[in-house]
Amino acid sequence: MAEKKLEGAGLRGQVAGHTALSTVGKAGKGLTYRGYAIEELAEKATFEEVAYMLLYGHLPNQSEYDEYSAKLKSYRRLPDELKEVLQRVPKSTHPMDVLRTGSSMLGNLEPEGDFSNQNETADRILAAMPSIITYWYRFSHQGETIETETDHPTMGGQFLSLLTGEEPSEEHARFLDVSLILYAEHGFNASTFTARICASTLSDMHSCVTGAIGTLRGPLHGGANEAAMETIEKFSSREEANEGIKKMLANKEKIMGFGHAVYTNEDPRNKIVKAWAKKLGESSGDSLLYEVSEEVETVMTEEKDLFANTDFYMASAYHYLGIPTPIFTPLFVIGRTSGWTANVMEQRADNRIIRPSEEYTGPDKSEWVDMTDR
Repeated sequence: MAEKKLEGAGLRGQVAGHTALSTVGKAGKGLTYRGYAIEELAEKATFEEVAYMLLYGHLPNQSEYDEYSAKLKSYRRLPDELKEVLQRVPKSTHPMDVLRTGSSMLGNLEPEGDFSNQNETADRILAAMPSIITYWYRFSHQGETIETETDHPTMGGQFLSLLTGEEPSEEHARFLDVSLILYAEHGFNASTFTARICASTLSDMHSCVTGAIGTLRGPLHGGANEAAMETIEKFSSREEANEGIKKMLANKEKIMGFGHAVYTNEDPRNKIVKAWAKKLGESSGDSLLYEVSEEVETVMTEEKDLFANTDFYMASAYHYLGIPTPIFTPLFVIGRTSGWTANVMEQRADNRIIRPSEEYTGPDKSEWVDMTDR
C-alpha cells in the first residue's frame, strides 16, 4: 500500500497550543519574548533579567533582580552525590549526554514534588546547568575538582570562569550573556514541544527538561553550531572557503547553519551574533574564522538563496571565547532551560494532555497464520 503524504507532516504549520512567551517569525514581529524585541533584549538586558521575565512574567525591578541573582548564585552548588555521578561519566561522552544525566540525577536527589514550588525548581535546574557541564569537563579532561558556587555576577561569566579556570574579560562575559539570551526561547520547537508534551502528562519538571535535552541532542535540532564549526575550520582563507563550499554544494552535501523551519527571509538573531563574531575576531587579533564564515554565507546566499541562522556565526564567536566545540550545544541548553521551564509552567496553568491523532497507513486486514505455516 503506497504511503500517502500527509499535509502538514511533522506538524509544520499546525497550531498545537497557545503561548504568551514568544513570537517566532510572525509578520511584523520577528522574535519577541513577552513582547520585547530580541534586538532590544540583546542590547540592554542581562540573561538573568530575561530568565526572570520568562519565568515570572515581567522584567524585574532592582530589588527583584538583586534577590533573583543572589538566589541563582546559591543554586550553583551541586550535591556531592551528583558530583560522584559526574566523575564516573567517561571523558569520551558527548557533553549533551552529560547534561541529560545530570538533569535526571538532580531530579532523583531533589524531586519537585507537588508543583507548588515549580518556580524554585525551575530556578534550581537553570542555575545548576553551567555547574554540571563545567564540573564534568574539568574533572574528565583535566583531573580537577572545582567549586561551582562562585560569586561571579552573571551566569555567562560564571560559566567561562569555571570552564577555563580564568576570569573572563568583560567583552567575553557579555557576549556569552547575549548568546544565552538569544537561545532562551523560540516557540514550539522540537525540544520545547517535547517539554510541553511531558508536562501535559503532569510529569515532573526534571523529566520535562531531561526529555527536552534528549530532543535537542538530535542533529536535526541542536548541534548546528558544532557542525558549522567543523565546516569553517577546514578552510584557511576566503578563497578556500569559496571553492570548498561550492564543491560541497556540487556534491549535494548539507551545509549546516543555513535556513530555518520558521523564518523565511532572515533569522533576526543572526545579525546580532554576526556583529559580535566580527568584534570578537578583531579583539583576538585573528579574524580568519569570521572572514571564512562571511565567505561561506556569501556563497550560500548567491548559490542557494539561503540565509544564515543564529547557529552559524555562533560557532566562530564561541571559538573566540576559547570554548571547545563539543560544548557549543550545551550552551544552547543553558540558555533554553529558561524557556523550557517557562513553557512547562505555562502548559500546567491550562493543561490538557497533548495527544494528536494519526493517520493509519498499514494493511486493511491481516490474516492470522499458524506459526508452523509461516
